[in-house]
Amino acid sequence: DHALIGGIVAVVVFVTLCSIILLGRYLARHKGTYLTNEAKGAEDAPDADTAIINAEGSQVNAEEKKEYFI
Repeated sequence: DHALIGGIVAVVVFVTLCSIILLGRYLARHKGTYLTNEAKGAEDAPDADTAIINAEGSQVNAEEKKEYFI
């Protein structure tokens, strides 16, 4: 009887440890930082329009591309 109970306890502990490891790996994969393409220098702007105008690398003053249809 003792061997049967010991075997069952060992299997339960093994399955529990495997579940914890797999759950930990799953949660670690979905946790992290995400890179965004926000403009640099726009953090201190009071509103979105000012942020776009004052941002570094802004395309507000870029030349407009012309399209020609034939």
